[in-house]
Amino acid sequence: MPIDYQKLKHWPFQDVVQAYAAKDCILYALGLGLGTDPLDLQQLRFVYEEKLQMLPTMPVVLGSPGFWIKHPDTGVDWKSVLHGEQSLIIHRPLPAAGTVVGKTSIDEIVDKGRGKGALLYSRRELYEQGSGELLCSLTSTGVCRSEGGFGGPSGPTREPHGLPSREPDLFCDLLTPPQSALIYRLSGDYNPLHADPAVAAAAGFKQPILHGLCTYGIAGHALLKTLCSYDPTRLRRMDVRFSAPVYPGETIRTEVWNEAPGRASFRSRVVERNVLVLNNGLAEFVA
Repeated sequence: MPIDYQKLKHWPFQDVVQAYAAKDCILYALGLGLGTDPLDLQQLRFVYEEKLQMLPTMPVVLGSPGFWIKHPDTGVDWKSVLHGEQSLIIHRPLPAAGTVVGKTSIDEIVDKGRGKGALLYSRRELYEQGSGELLCSLTSTGVCRSEGGFGGPSGPTREPHGLPSREPDLFCDLLTPPQSALIYRLSGDYNPLHADPAVAAAAGFKQPILHGLCTYGIAGHALLKTLCSYDPTRLRRMDVRFSAPVYPGETIRTEVWNEAPGRASFRSRVVERNVLVLNNGLAEFVA
């Protein structure tokens, strides 16, 4: 069944109310590899309940509508969908415990043509339940590889952030623990591709791969360390384009260019294979 543009564009998302607590913040941080050195006091503030702080990238797992694209009425072959891009803008840093309301909508569906797929631009906004204050705005691009030619608009498409041509100013290497995907999935993404060797092999991978948003969070950790001195209230925006998967146990090197006060470009690669896994990164922070 091809995409019904009007039906998908106006998909009836329900508001998602989600309460989270210290345990959820700690579990998210452990899934990104924080606490590997339990004597690192900078990282301990994210994995120990005393004076606990939330990692600034954790909103990507809050208030989500889940794997809604799998519903047969979407007209999308969910097995062919890739996570292409992710953006997070933090309007107000979140506390280590609270309740949020996630409101999801579809911005646009771009038809790239038969055999070329489609782009699904979605948006999620997180509000504090009690005050109704807007906390974060998230946008995501889904690459629907099998859905081109349904008769939708051919544009406009979003242009990725351009990176400088010079050598990076900074870099940060972070090792992903071998069990990182098994821990990270407990934050809400239970796709067996990240846990079951047989499912991973059927998809063409030598072993289960890391969640894209886990790689995103690890790059966020690198930015927090290199640009924000581990102060989670300073990171305010993080945009990326996903370019390749990571295998748990690999080292992710995040390369950073300082472009202006409070603004930086970045990308991330797997050191062992010299493969670019995140590209066209943009970070904004309190300088």
